[in-house]
Amino acid sequence: MIFVKNVTLRRGVKVVLDSASMTIAPGEKVGLVGRNGAGKSSLFGLLCGRLHEDSGEFTIPKQWLMAQVAQDMPETEQSATDFVIEGDTALLAAQAEVAAAEASDDGMRMAEAYMALNDVGAYDAAARAQALILGLGFSCDELDNPVNSFSGGWRMRLQLARALMCPSDLLLLDEPTNHLDLDALVWLEAWLKNYSGTMVVISHDREFLDAVTGVTVHIDNAKLVRYGGNYSKFEEMRAEQMALQTAAAARQADKIAHLQQFINRFKAKASKARQAQSRVKALERMEKVAPVLADAEFSFEFKEALNVPNPMLSMLDASIGYPASPDASEGTPPTVIVRGINRSVLAGQRIGILGANGQGKSTLVKTIAHALEPIEGELSEGKGLNIGYFAQQELDVLQPGDTPLEHMIHLAKATPQNMRGPGQSGGEQSLRTFLGTFNFSGDMVKQPVGTMSGGEKARLVLAMIVWQRPNLLLLDEPTNHLDLATREALGIALNEFEGTVMLVSHDRALLRTVCDEFWLVTQGEVQPFDGDLDDYQKFLLDEAKRVREAASAAQKLAA
Repeated sequence: MIFVKNVTLRRGVKVVLDSASMTIAPGEKVGLVGRNGAGKSSLFGLLCGRLHEDSGEFTIPKQWLMAQVAQDMPETEQSATDFVIEGDTALLAAQAEVAAAEASDDGMRMAEAYMALNDVGAYDAAARAQALILGLGFSCDELDNPVNSFSGGWRMRLQLARALMCPSDLLLLDEPTNHLDLDALVWLEAWLKNYSGTMVVISHDREFLDAVTGVTVHIDNAKLVRYGGNYSKFEEMRAEQMALQTAAAARQADKIAHLQQFINRFKAKASKARQAQSRVKALERMEKVAPVLADAEFSFEFKEALNVPNPMLSMLDASIGYPASPDASEGTPPTVIVRGINRSVLAGQRIGILGANGQGKSTLVKTIAHALEPIEGELSEGKGLNIGYFAQQELDVLQPGDTPLEHMIHLAKATPQNMRGPGQSGGEQSLRTFLGTFNFSGDMVKQPVGTMSGGEKARLVLAMIVWQRPNLLLLDEPTNHLDLATREALGIALNEFEGTVMLVSHDRALLRTVCDEFWLVTQGEVQPFDGDLDDYQKFLLDEAKRVREAASAAQKLAA
């Protein structure tokens, strides 16, 4: 049992916890939620022993083994498999004891050491590690690749696999889904559901929290408030509490009325098609938790587009991929990932782009956004198409030495007068006011972007997109750095947007709320997906099973 009783915890001059109390029973799976800066990571620091309470009582069973994802970027030439195996601390200890026993020349000690080595699963360690690696989206031919050969996001997946490899009584996960695609996320959910220990997880993915947690602890005003239930149940209970607070309800009345108007309008628009029913369910959830959403500190809206071509764009026999490297020998062909695309995007469509990792979702988005050129075929655009593009790497495009105000001034100078709407003069004061609607107020507008959090950078990118008044929103994993409140605000803004949306995301709540239809990028093709997200999750699990079985068969043949 974990006991936190009347604990006060300070970080510098800030009181993160103030006489806070909670208990976590063995085997409970807890979602830790709260606004950014509320103290979630600080509470993790207390749980893992990195921080110590300033007053009060904190106890955790001394015999518990703890696992968490290391936040440092691994730098090693070890193979992916060997790196993950080393996460099994019990195995490492058993191997060390075998070496010590052999050096001691003590027969009994050696016998006991080898028995212990067998008990900790030494002989299937490689298979267990590789199952984790494959589940998190790696391919079979990458199992023996050096860790240093992978990009940063993939190395963080290896850190996650290493933490899951560790036998533990307490598993601490801080935003474990940030570097995952939807296929890896679905696999991770299934793995965590079978985890038998105690788990505490911080996540801004509501469906992930709903799937893997049964208790929610909310950090609110430096207190720990425990709710029995997953995140959706927590939202409902908290909404009921807030609705009982008459003063708060009165302050929120206008915001709730606006939200209700929006819900009613879009529920009426939704057809009875299977995909649209996901949106209806999401909107019904919003009805239940309207007070919570109205209380959120952040909201925004996309401005009405100045014109709306129809069709937006068309792809005719298009093949997409990557051109040959400049360093490649003459005559080296480009890399084609998807062939023969014949699709049109019409005004008002709301398309979710699905596909397992590496199948070409981002390549498709980059091609539509002109970050890549089609290798073959034709991509034609409607007259007046204005794309608002949020790329996975968009945060890297920001200039770290520039401030939000400087970014907006540069953007305003590059935006022709005839592309601006009412109130978009481009003057410094109007830009300050505009940034204020995205929670950049006071001195924040002059803070270098390089010193900002990922969430703040993502908000700035959204602000820059909104300023451009696009008629087609092309969003590739826009929620990676957004907290739950900002994700909800984005979902509402996207549904109020009258233009066209194309969305790649592992945030299923956002996909359900926004999209009426899906395209599936798989096996070198782009096809409509006739089903909803529940059908797609089943498809992903079946695909993961097929890959595991193929890997197992290949290992047996190699042996």
